[in-house]
Amino acid sequence: MIDQFYIASTGLSAYQDMMVNVTNNVANAQTTGFKKSRVELENLFPKLLEEAVSNMNANDLGADQIRKKKIEFGSGVKVVDVRKDFTPGTIEVTNKPLDLAIQGDGFFQVRMPDGSLAYTRAGNFHQDLNGYITDANGHPIEPAIKIPDNTTAIAIDTEGKVFVQGNNELAQQEVSQILVARFPSAEGLQSMGQNLYVQTAASGEPMVDVAGRNSMGTIAQFSLEFSNVNIIDEMMQMVIIQRAFELVTKSISTGESMLRNATEIARA
Repeated sequence: MIDQFYIASTGLSAYQDMMVNVTNNVANAQTTGFKKSRVELENLFPKLLEEAVSNMNANDLGADQIRKKKIEFGSGVKVVDVRKDFTPGTIEVTNKPLDLAIQGDGFFQVRMPDGSLAYTRAGNFHQDLNGYITDANGHPIEPAIKIPDNTTAIAIDTEGKVFVQGNNELAQQEVSQILVARFPSAEGLQSMGQNLYVQTAASGEPMVDVAGRNSMGTIAQFSLEFSNVNIIDEMMQMVIIQRAFELVTKSISTGESMLRNATEIARA
């Protein structure tokens, strides 16, 4: 009886984490470059149920029909990981020259205040007061790119080459190069909020190259990659979690009723 309450409590905890994850996905459905996440569960302390199936005569059944006498069952569930899904989101055209999207694999690199590198798919870049290109949070792109004063037009090709054109100038001038980083296992990246990720042992070392080379994605100017969250799928997942949560709650109520009846019988 006590096992029933313990197993149910682990289920409630897991479903709560799943609901929080779904809520986070839905809340960021319109966030530039956001990647949805999924909760992965694992069975707790599997046990063997002896003689779970009635004895059968092996001679009367085919080899593929013989049923095992021992069945494995769990004693609860736990959340083992929350993994990011890096499938591409929809790309929409904008009218801003520093809106960039990566079509294919890869991440933009930005320099953090402590000097470390972070990676993002959100290409809604801006120009700060000193002329440097930064992300939406003010982190400069790496390698650093400074737009010259009096620039009237910015052009970025599919390989990430940055061209500028100033006042009274007919020709464009190449001033820098945007590089793209790709990981052996992007799902191993650790999220640090603000649409930024950091390298881990699970992600492997990044390979940094020009866009469009060595399986790197290409860069599209005047474009943004939006979230890969499917609202309909997330809402269906939310309904399933709610129903499962209700079933686990009812199992606890049933267990309490059985325990109460057993106590009353023992007292009688």
